[in-house]
Amino acid sequence: MKQYRKWSLASLFVCLFFLCGCDSTSMKDVAVSSPEILSFSPESGSIGSEIVVTGEYLDDVVSATIGGGKAVILQKVSNRRLSLKVTNQARSGKIVLVNSIGEGVSEGDFILEYPAPVVSQAGMPSEVEMGNNLLLSGSSMNVVSAVLFTAEGGTEGNEAEIISQSENEIVVKVPYVESDKAIVTFKYFNGTKEVETSSSSAPKFTVKRYQPEVTTTVFEPINVGDMVVLEGAYLNKIDKVLLGDIECTITLQTETELKFVVPSSENYVDGDNTVVLKISYFDGREVHTLTDVFVVKVPFIYFWENRKVYGQGRIEGQLSSFFSPETGLVYANSDWSTVVDPVSMKYKAATCSANNKPAVSESEYNSVNPYFFLLRSFCRAITD
Repeated sequence: MKQYRKWSLASLFVCLFFLCGCDSTSMKDVAVSSPEILSFSPESGSIGSEIVVTGEYLDDVVSATIGGGKAVILQKVSNRRLSLKVTNQARSGKIVLVNSIGEGVSEGDFILEYPAPVVSQAGMPSEVEMGNNLLLSGSSMNVVSAVLFTAEGGTEGNEAEIISQSENEIVVKVPYVESDKAIVTFKYFNGTKEVETSSSSAPKFTVKRYQPEVTTTVFEPINVGDMVVLEGAYLNKIDKVLLGDIECTITLQTETELKFVVPSSENYVDGDNTVVLKISYFDGREVHTLTDVFVVKVPFIYFWENRKVYGQGRIEGQLSSFFSPETGLVYANSDWSTVVDPVSMKYKAATCSANNKPAVSESEYNSVNPYFFLLRSFCRAITD
């Protein structure tokens, strides 16, 4: 029992200590009074500055303004203290805190200053890489609303993502830049409007873009579904491979090699289809044509229903062993020399050369429809 009493008394003492603390965190769930502002510090500052407000009934505050412009509530430290962040909407004037009961207004005005950000050249890197973080040091960096990277000779900059920001430092993610030379400028509010720092005094950087370079230059005609291999440098930066407007499936991608599959398309016709082969990179901002003449081969497909051909078999009393998939007709053996293949009949043994290539003109070769000659032994072998 004594141990239990000691523990209970100790617990009660701890609870009383926290409840009676002058700067204790409130346990209330419902506001009992409108906020009261007794003081704030500092009394002046710029956009991004932090203001500490002391007073009463502050832990139920839901919104804040400075000079009528919205401020950000950074932290409700306790019922008697909270901190605010000055936004670019703030103006010089009273600080107003609002809860569900009402509002509290400061006696004095917060004076908003509008300094221009200044970058220190000391320790500035000469090279940066697209996509990497960059630390910029200086003064009044907290007033910066945007950081712009403009390519050399360009007129419009690309905005960088701000990672972190304080009065003396700002960390940004280097955005896409059109060339390997760029300057960095800052946007800020000067009390009247949003302005940009001068480009004449802006920091200059060499931007490592790591642009993909494809060294493969010869592309043979290829079938739908086949694999194509590209070689080169920085191929891991490629976002898409395109045949015309059709995106290809990339199956392997390293810094020096990329493999993709030739996709099918309802726009392809049977035979050779000439399309443009392109690569897209830097989130689609740049597209490069590898070749204007990439040939996709689509095989001819013939379908003839209920056609019967017999190897050395008779149809209507005569041997009919020839079939042409081009015409879909069955031909009698006697028609070979005049209808099926008169070119072979004309040249006889001289039709083909020793390596089994046609020894006739291209026009003569193409004048004959493709055909099959079915032998009885061949058919029997298939059946067996």
